[in-house]
Amino acid sequence: MPAMHVRLGALSAALVLATTLSTAASAQKKYDTGASDTEIKIGNIMPYSGPASAYGVIGKTEEAYFRKINAEGGINGRKINFITYDDAYSPPKTVEQARKLVESDEVLLIFNSLGTPPNSAIQKYMNQKKVPQLFVATGATKWNDPQNFPWTMGWQPNYQSESIIYAKYILKNHPNAKIAVLYQNDDYGKDYLKGFKDGLGAKAASMIVIEDSYEVSEPTIDSHIVKMKATNADVFFNITTPKFAAQAIKKNAEIGWKPLHFLNNVSASIGSVIKPAGFENAQDIISSQYFKDPTDAQWKDDKAMIAWNEFLDKYYPEANRTDASVMYGYIVSQGLVHVLKACGDNLTRENIMKQAANIKDFEPAGLLPGIKVNTSATDFAPLSQLQLIRFKGEHWERFGDILSGDVGG
Repeated sequence: MPAMHVRLGALSAALVLATTLSTAASAQKKYDTGASDTEIKIGNIMPYSGPASAYGVIGKTEEAYFRKINAEGGINGRKINFITYDDAYSPPKTVEQARKLVESDEVLLIFNSLGTPPNSAIQKYMNQKKVPQLFVATGATKWNDPQNFPWTMGWQPNYQSESIIYAKYILKNHPNAKIAVLYQNDDYGKDYLKGFKDGLGAKAASMIVIEDSYEVSEPTIDSHIVKMKATNADVFFNITTPKFAAQAIKKNAEIGWKPLHFLNNVSASIGSVIKPAGFENAQDIISSQYFKDPTDAQWKDDKAMIAWNEFLDKYYPEANRTDASVMYGYIVSQGLVHVLKACGDNLTRENIMKQAANIKDFEPAGLLPGIKVNTSATDFAPLSQLQLIRFKGEHWERFGDILSGDVGG
């Protein structure tokens, strides 16, 4: 009998130990809605149709990148389930899709939803629900406001910083310029305009001879360009999304208006803007860049560019490799993977924002040399550096130093 007690005692001890270890292992794993031992559910909203549909390739690139990650074993053994919906760049539709993703699909977070008006429409909702609105695909300055919107974070250099850089360039090189500004009549356009005026400072009132806005519902902006030419402005700041940027470049050439042309970097894609507008019409346009231009021969043997091409060959062969939006989608996807890996087995929404706000000198493949991703609990602007570029022949040429015009939320 004593021997039996010993055996039972040992068995009980083993069971207790096994239970303790199991409980400890479970305790180390923390999940919110949308995460499990096998899956991470990511939501996304893109304008696959409508006036900003040129940006739809970003969502397609991201979907392809996450297929690559899943094929390689996923994130810490978990597969990404990427659910992406079309909002046609219509804020009411964005609200509908965000609610569907959060309340019906039960995603862990919404990643890289595109556009300033669409993201503005869901920002309060996402923060009330405490669901990450992570790495939004818009450079509005307001995404860097962790105090008031701790669940929303931007990604790209913000619009005000970018336009301050253009303003400083004009003040230095063309101090007597007469400037015409065309901007989209929404938060995106107004953000760029504010930064530009701030950059010009006291001289804004005398240097800007016309500010003209257009609506995204307009089929063409030709009449706006004709109006601007009539002012005899010799500098043109073109704050437009791809469809309208291409129209502006074409119309300038058609009516023989040849100002020094600044184009916001969200429309600097050769594939979706410059080529459709005509290379001959885009000569000497100035913009800015923070990632490598896939059409630039200097990156032909670059390791990051080789890897990018190999990724597209396997997972997105139909991609237009001259479209900068494809490179953008590739880079921001690496940002999300970086954050999810850092979360380990703690896939709570709170930890996702904590890790996203603790990125140090991260260099996704495809960024220009010297540009790095950095965030903190008080800085929700992952990228803040840019380099000026000028269009020559069939390519953008970089010039000057890496610049920063950092502006907080």
